[in-house]
Amino acid sequence: MKNIVVMVSGGGTNLQALIDAQERGDIKNGKIVEVISSKPDVYAIERANKAGIDTFVIPRKNYPDRKSYSLALLDELSRLNADLIVLAGFMVILDECVTRSYPYKIINVHPALIPSFCGEGFYGLKVHEAALAYGVKVSGATVHFVNEKADAGAIILQGAVAVENDDTPETLQRRIMENVEWKLLPKAVSLFCEDRITIRDGKAYVDV
Repeated sequence: MKNIVVMVSGGGTNLQALIDAQERGDIKNGKIVEVISSKPDVYAIERANKAGIDTFVIPRKNYPDRKSYSLALLDELSRLNADLIVLAGFMVILDECVTRSYPYKIINVHPALIPSFCGEGFYGLKVHEAALAYGVKVSGATVHFVNEKADAGAIILQGAVAVENDDTPETLQRRIMENVEWKLLPKAVSLFCEDRITIRDGKAYVDV
């Protein structure tokens, strides 16, 4: 049974999708052992508490730089014997000391079809604003491993939705969350815990 640690910074909708999947038994051979938040008093913590999952707050504002904050995270991850780290709306860029300590063991979900609309500066509604400004006809979400570059790790799963003529960033965001993010993130977590993801030449392959 693999130890899953989920890291959050806000409301925790993707965390809730993971909690719901765990309660349904959809996550095989893994268990969420703790939720780490970069901010106190966010709703994600309440979601974890309601599910009986331990929480731990490491406030980003208490640390002078990315490196010192990342080292504090490493201490907690080591204490938990983390096998998989899931970034679920975690709004902090990790120092490479974390990604190098957990190669191909950190998963993130990005609300676009990488390599489009990704990288530093593309987060939240900004992603959907950019997609609509470009006039794309489909958009979606990508579950990928995290490496030293923002949104550049090996892609695990992707899913798409149609973009409607009257979409706003908010309506597109909601459609992608409901139809892609909340389904693919738990699926990718279970695939990892079942040892069904293989890395070859820097690419991720799902064993079916």
